[in-house]
Amino acid sequence: MGLKMRNTHFPGRSPVYSLDGMVSTSHPLATKAAIDKLSQGANAIDAAITAASVLAVVEPHSTGVGGDLFCLYCPSNTNEVIAMNASGRAPEAVSLGKLESLGVKDSIPFQSAHAVTIPTGVAGWIKLIADHGSLPMKEILKPAIHYAKEGYIVADVIADIWEKEVIKLSTDQDCKNLFLPKNEFLKAGDLHYQLNLAETLKRIGEEGRAGFYEGDIAKDMVKKLNSMGGLHTMNDFAVAEANYVDPIAANYREAQIFECPPNGQGVIALMIMRILEGFDFSEMEPTSALRIHLQAEATKIAYSHRNHYLADPEFSDMPVEELLSDKYIQSLRSLIKLDTCIEGSYKPDMPRHPNTVYISVVDKNKNAVSLINSIFHSFGSGILAPESGVLFQNRGASFVLDPSHPNVIEARKRPMHTIIPALAKKEGKPFLSFGVMGGHYQPMGQAHVLSNIIDYNMDPQASLDSPRSFYFDGVLECEKGISNEVNKLLELKGHKVEVCELPHGGGQVIQYNHENSSLIGGSDHRKDGCALGL
Repeated sequence: MGLKMRNTHFPGRSPVYSLDGMVSTSHPLATKAAIDKLSQGANAIDAAITAASVLAVVEPHSTGVGGDLFCLYCPSNTNEVIAMNASGRAPEAVSLGKLESLGVKDSIPFQSAHAVTIPTGVAGWIKLIADHGSLPMKEILKPAIHYAKEGYIVADVIADIWEKEVIKLSTDQDCKNLFLPKNEFLKAGDLHYQLNLAETLKRIGEEGRAGFYEGDIAKDMVKKLNSMGGLHTMNDFAVAEANYVDPIAANYREAQIFECPPNGQGVIALMIMRILEGFDFSEMEPTSALRIHLQAEATKIAYSHRNHYLADPEFSDMPVEELLSDKYIQSLRSLIKLDTCIEGSYKPDMPRHPNTVYISVVDKNKNAVSLINSIFHSFGSGILAPESGVLFQNRGASFVLDPSHPNVIEARKRPMHTIIPALAKKEGKPFLSFGVMGGHYQPMGQAHVLSNIIDYNMDPQASLDSPRSFYFDGVLECEKGISNEVNKLLELKGHKVEVCELPHGGGQVIQYNHENSSLIGGSDHRKDGCALGL
C-alpha cells in the first residue's frame, strides 16, 4: 500500500500488522481479552463485547454497565452495514413541569438523578451476541468478571482522571466507598476490585436481559435513583431496548463513510468531511495553519447545525439527506475563506470533556465491528447503586429545558448523543473500522483521522499520532504538537488560539489491505491501550 514509515529518531510506535484478526482498544487488558477470544475461534461480535465488558470494569471513568452503546457491524458475507442504537431514554414520568416543580429550571445538573437516562448498553450487548455472536453470554463475560472479582491494576491515564474527579467521587457515599476506598484516589499501579459488579456481570451472563433489567439488580438501581429524587421506575428498566437502525453514509473522496443516524452526531462528522472534501490538501502540510483553519471553519459550520437540529428522530425531524446534499454542502463550503474566519461563534448548550471507550475488531473472516460504549462524563453521574455496583451515566444532562428546542427533555426520549463509531468502504469493500473518543470532539476527530489516511497516506498509527486541533465555543484549542509559529499564523486569520491542557480524545483504527488480505491497526497514544493482531 506504500504507507509512509514513521521517523524512528523520535518516540512513537509502529502500526500492527496481521492476517488472521485484530483488536484495538483503549486498554491492554481489554485488547488481550478480545484477541484471546479471536484466537479461540470466536467472531468479531464476541470479541467486541468481551472487550466492552472488560473496559466496563478497568476503565470505570469512561464506561460501564450503567451506560450506553452504539455499534456498526459489517459482515464479510454481505454488502450491508448493520447499525445499532443502544442509547437510553428518559423515564416515563419525566416532564418539564415535573422537573420545574422539583427545582430543575435552567439545566439538568450533571450529578443529579435527573441526568441518568436508562442504561441501555447491556441490552445492546445481549442483542448483538444473540443475533450475531457465536458464544454464550456467560462465556463472553468471564474475563470482565475475573478482573472485577480478582482485581485489576489502575493504568496511568485512568489514574490521572481519577485524581481529577475526587470531588465528584466524594459526593455520593456509595460511590466514594468504591472508588475512594482509603479516602483518596487510586494511583497508577494500585489494585482495585469491584466485587458487586462482578456479581452483576455474572447474573447478566446467566440470566441475560432479565438479570439486569428485572429483579434484584433493577430494584437496586431504581431504589438508589429514587433516593436521590429520580423519577425512574421498574417499568422504565423493563422496557429498555436496543434497536437496529438504518446507517447513514456519505463520501469522502474515494471512500464511503458509514455512521449511526441521530440521536447520535454521526451526521455532523459526515458534514465536516463533505465540506472539507472540496479543498485540496495535497499542497498543505498536515499541521499547517491553512489545514487547521479549514478544519476549524468546517467544524464551526457543522456544529452550529448540531445545536439547531440534533435530537431523537422519534420526536423531531432531522433533515439528514438535505444536510448532506451536494447543493447544501456547496453552499456551506462557500462560506469558508482562506485568510479570515467566519464571523460569529457556536455557543453549545452541553458540557465538555466526556469520556468514552471505542473498540475496533476484525476477525479472521474479515467481519468488522466498530463499537462505542460510554457513561458520558468522567465517572458518569457519580451516582452508584450499592448492591449491584452499577455506576450510572449522566447522558440526560445533554437534554435542554427549552420547550421550543428539538432536544428538549420528554418522557421516553433519547438525548442528543456524542458517541459515534464509524466504518468506511472503498469500491464496495471494507476499508476502515475506526472511531475517535472525546465527546464533542468526535466528529472533528473522525474527519481529521480519515483525512490523514486518505489525503496524507498515513498508516493507522501515524494518523492517530498526528497533532490535533479543535474549534469549540469560540476557541481554537491546539495540542502542544502544533508549533507556536502555526498558532501565530492562525491568530492572524482571526482565531482565538489556546494551547489545550488535555489532548483531544483518543481513537482506534483498523485498516484493510485487500492486496494481501492483511490488516493494519493503530491505537491512540492519548490513552493506555494498544492494538494486537493474530
